[in-house]
Amino acid sequence: MRPHPRISVLLHRRAACAATALLLLLACVMLASACFGQTYVPPDEVYRTLRGEAGPYDLIVGELRVPRIALGTLVGAALGVSGALVQTVTRNPLASPDVIGVGHGAAAATVLALATGAVSSPGAMPAVSVVGGLAAAALVYALAWRRGMQPSRFVLTGVGIGVALSAIVQLYLADSELDAAEQVKLWLTGSLNGRGWEQAGPLAAVLLLSLPALVWASRAVRPLGLDTDTAAALGVRVDRARLGLTVLGVVLAATATGAAGPIGFVALTAPQLARRLTRTPQLPLVTSALTGAVVLVGADLAARMLLPPLEIPVGALTALVGGPYLLWLLGREPRGARRPS
Repeated sequence: MRPHPRISVLLHRRAACAATALLLLLACVMLASACFGQTYVPPDEVYRTLRGEAGPYDLIVGELRVPRIALGTLVGAALGVSGALVQTVTRNPLASPDVIGVGHGAAAATVLALATGAVSSPGAMPAVSVVGGLAAAALVYALAWRRGMQPSRFVLTGVGIGVALSAIVQLYLADSELDAAEQVKLWLTGSLNGRGWEQAGPLAAVLLLSLPALVWASRAVRPLGLDTDTAAALGVRVDRARLGLTVLGVVLAATATGAAGPIGFVALTAPQLARRLTRTPQLPLVTSALTGAVVLVGADLAARMLLPPLEIPVGALTALVGGPYLLWLLGREPRGARRPS
């Protein structure tokens, strides 16, 4: 497409159709999540509440469900894009921000802050988890660097660091008081319950500030889908591009983890589902974001509806569904997948 003589945009028709369909599906899932629950709210009442008109469902829709849906959409989109970036860098469909230690680093930083008394209020936990996730990913990158960053070494180093950080969390849970352990356990499962605009605001700001970097990333992922020598021959500074994509993916994943806790398998599954929908040679960022949002909002709706009046933490449900998906992915070579270089 050439909207201007000096501007040209490469548009993949199937990817555009898939993104449009996912956007419509996301709208339907968001509406269903606003309507269904322990109390059913008709769609016209949801619309009135969104318009600001007073009604009997202002508390349920306006203060409980809509902020939760907005946060779920933002967290799912951030995890979907983050997973696509990490899998592009590692050239491994089994990689995700969790693999390189982001979730484990966030959890370890949170429990260490609680254990040392540096954090006493739950409101400070998101900021601590973001710092922990970024620090863990930086440590993994530094240890994996050997005159360049090899994707396979990067993944293996992340697995090792993640195991060590997970041990720190388990030690804290074993020796801490019951109330503190329950608080950490609830956060570790990943949940949207009790969260809303306070957590969605910082995440939305990070996503908006990341838009220029995401535009660059959408162009950078194309040559990185090739082997290292070919990408370098095309003039791409491979190590710098990988570092930039990794930093961007880690920032998005750490911020999403700080907002809702570690929610597993969304960052792993969303990019691969998006790639199968679009059939593009590289992982599509926009479609990955929409897929992640649909998966997380839909999973949160299912978590609220399965065992009423109890609410299953959405992280537990995504892990329950993501486990079989991971086994299926291990047993099947994805179409068009490449081996890590």
